[in-house]
Amino acid sequence: MKNNSSTRPKFKVAFYRISPRANYLLLGLLILSGATHIWNAAGFPAIFFDEGVYMRRAMNVLDGFGPQESFYHDHPFFGQIFLASTLGLIGFPNSLHPLATTGSIATLYLAPRIIMGILAIVDTFLIYKIAESLYGRKVALISSMLFAVMPITWLVREILLDSILLPFLLMSIFLSLHSKDSNHKNLMVLLSGICLGLAIFTKIPASAIIPLVAGLIYFNNGKKLKLVGLLLVPVILISLIWPLQSVESGQFDLWVKDVLGQAERHSYGLPYISYLFLKMDPVLFVLGITGIAFSIARRDYFILMWFVPFMIFLLAIGYNQYFYWIPVLPVFCISTSLFIVKVLEKTKKENLRRNLAVVVFSIGVFGLASTLLIINTNMTSSQFQTTSFVLQHVDGNDTTILASPSYSWIFSHVFHKQNVLVDYTAVLFQPITTHKVVLIADEHYMLVEIGKGKQFGQLYNGSKTVATFTNDKKYNLSSYPYTNLGVNYEENPIEVREK
Repeated sequence: MKNNSSTRPKFKVAFYRISPRANYLLLGLLILSGATHIWNAAGFPAIFFDEGVYMRRAMNVLDGFGPQESFYHDHPFFGQIFLASTLGLIGFPNSLHPLATTGSIATLYLAPRIIMGILAIVDTFLIYKIAESLYGRKVALISSMLFAVMPITWLVREILLDSILLPFLLMSIFLSLHSKDSNHKNLMVLLSGICLGLAIFTKIPASAIIPLVAGLIYFNNGKKLKLVGLLLVPVILISLIWPLQSVESGQFDLWVKDVLGQAERHSYGLPYISYLFLKMDPVLFVLGITGIAFSIARRDYFILMWFVPFMIFLLAIGYNQYFYWIPVLPVFCISTSLFIVKVLEKTKKENLRRNLAVVVFSIGVFGLASTLLIINTNMTSSQFQTTSFVLQHVDGNDTTILASPSYSWIFSHVFHKQNVLVDYTAVLFQPITTHKVVLIADEHYMLVEIGKGKQFGQLYNGSKTVATFTNDKKYNLSSYPYTNLGVNYEENPIEVREK
């Protein structure tokens, strides 16, 4: 990874020697990041379908059923192991003494979302350290500030595999940088490989970062291939746990089919999620893309090797979701701050500090104000009211509950209701054996599932509505920053139907 001498990033890692002022600034940014990523955690964003899936899998681990659900191999299973381990430390869910009330149910999502918020604080710190190691303290402070306040970073609030893998990915990058000046070079490389392996063992797209980490190890340590080999050993061994588990359980053929099916799913693709990014956070998107182009033009291989392989990966797979941006949000923040600093350095030196302060303060205030507006919304009240209603009105063993995984794990794993299917898609594969059926028909059911099979339409049309829950607060989704709420559609309206 050669750079021209005039543009080469400084690879010296300053881990301990930080001025008291910088310490206070960093501490303030970490507190700010905690506030923006933990405040109103149970209220915003709306509970997403996939969050329920990962909570169900974590509960399977806590209940002793193992990390791999036998019926579907879509992702590796470190995510549920990590989530179950952290939740287990607080005795979840029994320590919360759950009741069938709206407030009590909200705490069942508050706990794991606080864990996501803590991970976001770790992300903020690691972004600072990585940027400081390469580009200096100014870029580091601006980068971590952007991650703390810009609206798009609300994505890491959700209980998603991408949110879980990000700190492991950042730690791998930091350790690879730190290995250059370490007296324990082999240990740093090995730990970097372990962190990268765990990120990949959480979700396969993290493998797109291998060229970056391997390049940092190779070019920062005298071009020693044996160190790259040392990095790849834990990466490969940890990543192999998932397919080897399928071989051990006699499900390798199913594993291959599911993995290929996962990659070949179709959606609107990278252009559409780029459009969503632009709608949710136009400032960071435009500045980030500009900064990335600027950095690549300067032959900054660090930015290039982080961003480009990941974009190629997203283009290669058929299915993209808005939260797939999470692993590259740090490089958007770093490239934006680097662009700002380098452009302003071309102004008169006596005006540099003032101009930099004005620009950074303006962007920071704009980002923070936008973020506060959206994180103070209540997007989950109707979801918790629905859960409470069903818990209080479904009795006996002669009723099957069909719901999104956002609800089903609470019914089955927390309140131990009988005849709860993993989610409503299960009706495509197994018959309903009870006389009564309760269906929670949320927006996901109506927009995504109902066209997938005749069973969905038959269930809906053959049942009657017994309760409807809506979010009373209305927002103009075409008005920024409430454009961020456009992907939060699953909470309103929600019908509880009986058959």
